[in-house]
Amino acid sequence: MTESIAVTEPQPDAAALPLTPADDGNRTRWAGWFSAAVSLAMLVAVVVELRNLQWEQVIELVPGHVGFWVFFAIYYMALPVSEWLIYRRLWPIPLGSGMAALLRKLVSNELLLGYLGEAQFYGWARSHLKMDAAPFGAIKDVTILSALTGNVMTLVMLVFTWPLVASGQIGMEMRSTFMSLGVILITSFVILLFRQRLFSLPKRELWFISVVHVLRILVVLACSAFMWHLVLPDVSVDLWIVLATLRMLLSRLPLLPNKDVVFAGLAVFLLGHEVQVASLMTLMAVMLLMAHLAVGAIVGLVGLLDSRSTR
Repeated sequence: MTESIAVTEPQPDAAALPLTPADDGNRTRWAGWFSAAVSLAMLVAVVVELRNLQWEQVIELVPGHVGFWVFFAIYYMALPVSEWLIYRRLWPIPLGSGMAALLRKLVSNELLLGYLGEAQFYGWARSHLKMDAAPFGAIKDVTILSALTGNVMTLVMLVFTWPLVASGQIGMEMRSTFMSLGVILITSFVILLFRQRLFSLPKRELWFISVVHVLRILVVLACSAFMWHLVLPDVSVDLWIVLATLRMLLSRLPLLPNKDVVFAGLAVFLLGHEVQVASLMTLMAVMLLMAHLAVGAIVGLVGLLDSRSTR
């Protein structure tokens, strides 16, 4: 008597199964909910910051020159506009809602938590754009290239300003400077070493993204110099460009302590206007905060309304 053996075919691994439309719909719905939650958190942060703001100080610092506001608008919009140009090349991203999503990303990173904006933008893209592939790879590549091009520009700026930095007259400690330089070099080297595994976009698109990031950095530098020149016209634009370059260099050095103190020493060494430059930096900090609060309130509310209409 022979024993019959039932042969069953091996079952495929669940992780290897393709997503069903229901699974993809659930992910899209969760992405939309996450985007709405960040928009709500951003509105709460706006209310908190508005309560702590010293309005008398803000009113005293507001400049009346029209040119200042033109350069400030370009300065503020440089990042979202450059990112819209990048994503427009990659996706069918619309101008209105796409720019609002990128502004939410900017304000979320500034008021809430760094890179939280990228997560929210991913949720928005999943729930609003029709794409064959998930947007995670493109957002990852754009973010990594932004950091890499920032590192490269920092190294270039350091080369041109090295005689001033090495002189020791501006208060930059050489040990901290070299340690920060080492961090920049190591992170950039790691990105380039593993670029084939890190990046998912074609090489042509990666080059386009890198060029846009570099142009954005140059625009920000130029707008900073022209804004400061309009507030303190006694200082030439060329000298303001040098100071704006050094300020961006300081902001990119990760291990340099007391960056504000070092920049104040820079300003005194180059310009000799200690009080005026301190007031100017206070003005820029307040104006950026006000811009983040105003934009955050508008796009946060729009994001909440948009999330309700898409559910």
